[in-house]
Amino acid sequence: MKNKLSFIFIFALCIALSLTACGAKQASTTDSKNTQTEAGESDSRLDDLYQQENQLFADHADVWNKVFGMMNKSDADPNGNYADYLAGTVESNKNSFTDDELKTLNEDIETIRKIEEQIAELENKNTSSDDNKNDSSQDTSVFSDFSGEDFDGNKVDDSLFSGNAVTVVNFWFTGCKPCVAELSKLNELNDAIKSMGGEVVGINTETFDGNKTAIEEAASVLESQGVKYRNLSIDSSSAAGKYASEIMAFPTTILVDRNGNIVGEPMLGGIDNQDNYDALMKQIQSIIDADSTNK
Repeated sequence: MKNKLSFIFIFALCIALSLTACGAKQASTTDSKNTQTEAGESDSRLDDLYQQENQLFADHADVWNKVFGMMNKSDADPNGNYADYLAGTVESNKNSFTDDELKTLNEDIETIRKIEEQIAELENKNTSSDDNKNDSSQDTSVFSDFSGEDFDGNKVDDSLFSGNAVTVVNFWFTGCKPCVAELSKLNELNDAIKSMGGEVVGINTETFDGNKTAIEEAASVLESQGVKYRNLSIDSSSAAGKYASEIMAFPTTILVDRNGNIVGEPMLGGIDNQDNYDALMKQIQSIIDADSTNK
């Protein structure tokens, strides 16, 4: 698991595309093993590239934290080069940086651009292989067959959602200052919606795949902020893990109904901003009302 201190983080450890020939009855055992080996090598290379990006963010954390706070997901093209998105954010806010900071950012962005080109090449190769699979395979929803563990090691599954009229899922990571700043407000929100049939759940992206060190660090931060609601570690290769890998700004909060469906658009930015808090509460109430009507 990468030590991402970054913001977005393409923290998806690997895109974890399954390349096994499960639909080909005539495929030999040798062919299957070779395919699995190729998939593992590709995932390992992707992970290495992601770590290279994260290291850049960590090396120049002060200036990149300023950039992360300026990002607007609505401007992002999920199919575009990540470096272009970063460059656009820096350019539109260039008066906020010193000459030295701009020099550092632009140098990092050019390095990231080259890394992204390698990532795109690997992902295209994986996608091409994936297209050769059995066409009967179906996409699964983000929280279908959901599983994970809370920071105490207790197993969690998709009954988490079926037991609530609404579940507020907050994606964050420990090195994200805006994420940490809203934790106490999220705890307040959790207390407020419990009696309404709701719950707040945190997913710290640094704790993916049961990263013990990251879990300890995240738990320490949560304790310092007086947080009591559940935080989970999930697999990076799960549907929810892959969803998290596409998040372009942190913190991001989504609302999930009892059927595991994401309702409405993600909320970007902290709910320690009162306008954001009020808007989120309005959405929560709407989902709870709809749930009550459907019973």
